[in-house]
Amino acid sequence: MNPIVTFVRKVPLIEQIAVGLVIGILLAVFVPAAVPFVSIFGDLFVSALKGVAPVLVFILVMNAMIQRKSGGNTKMKPIVTLYIIGTFAASLVGVCLSFLFPVTLQLSVGNAKLNPPSGIAQVLHTLVMNVVDNPVNALLKANYIGILAWAVIIGLALHKVSNTETRKVFDDLSKGITIVVGWVIRFAPLGIMGLVTQSISASGLSALLSYVKLLGVLISAYFLVALVMNPLIVFLNIHRNPYPLVLTTLKESGIYAFFTRSSAANIPVNLSLCKRLGLDPDMYTISIPLGATINMAGASITISVLALAAANTLGIHVDLLTALLLCIISTVGACGASGVAGGSLLLIPVACASFGITNDIAMQVVGVGFIISVLEDACETALNSSSDVLFTATAEFAERARKGTLKAEDLTVKNE
Repeated sequence: MNPIVTFVRKVPLIEQIAVGLVIGILLAVFVPAAVPFVSIFGDLFVSALKGVAPVLVFILVMNAMIQRKSGGNTKMKPIVTLYIIGTFAASLVGVCLSFLFPVTLQLSVGNAKLNPPSGIAQVLHTLVMNVVDNPVNALLKANYIGILAWAVIIGLALHKVSNTETRKVFDDLSKGITIVVGWVIRFAPLGIMGLVTQSISASGLSALLSYVKLLGVLISAYFLVALVMNPLIVFLNIHRNPYPLVLTTLKESGIYAFFTRSSAANIPVNLSLCKRLGLDPDMYTISIPLGATINMAGASITISVLALAAANTLGIHVDLLTALLLCIISTVGACGASGVAGGSLLLIPVACASFGITNDIAMQVVGVGFIISVLEDACETALNSSSDVLFTATAEFAERARKGTLKAEDLTVKNE
């Protein structure tokens, strides 16, 4: 088994998922007798995700509250503000495109009990009641709103009373659960093979069309944010033509991130780019690693679009105020997304919970996310990582613009 394990570890996960996707399609079309057996892998994968996701969200959010530094560097506030604004604006773009081009998915609803909200008042009522749910019950029933709320509350309390040893324990717990999620996601190729086989067997090749449309909406949203929304944010801050800086970050950072599919792996590339842009190293050495954790515009798009796709599939009407609440939830969820591959997908149930969508159905949506992740994850990461440099530079250039020292050549890279 060692040579097999070694070979599997050497092949990138995204390529394994692509192979699983192709095999699943071929089995569903040419070997229908194998569907009942192969679909077991899909059920196991979704069940494993359902089991680990509530614990992941609870520990990661609680640890973030415990580890946060009081006060902090005030010079970082403009950058962090831009990160949050950019992430929220991205979710708005995703929601708007979902309203313009509604997507439905092939989901197995079965006898699941749905509690679709009748309006924003019921959404807020459900939200408040879920917040005050028993924390143990929230974990057992996968009440993600309650999980988030109690994680924040307990984390803030422990932040006030914890010592270095306690913080180290929770940091280790956070790293440990991230490793566990990584182990589960390593089985994604088999899970995707089972899910695709099951979906095509039940609905035919037409099931793939919904994936293509969903992927089209997502990629369109990524490009709109990268080429329209982000430039607008930059222009409002520096009052200069933003495109030299925007295109530079996309070329010098986004392309690398597209192929590495990891914001963390792209940190050295971003640090080098910041240096060539002539930025303050005291700032970008902090903001770039921070951005790889909390600046997740692409993730907010993925969460909001897939949550609305689930609502459309189930015939749930979403009004404008509920959509705005979804944008806020997507922004918060994206900022807390895990750094592992597919980390943003595991936050989809949080958004689905605001519509009264059960965890069983929400996890099927997560499975759909993994199916399209071959291309979606690359584009999402490219947007996330390039935005880290873009907003770090924007914050510093805005300060220079206020002082009257910003020059046109500052918006382009310098040679080493």
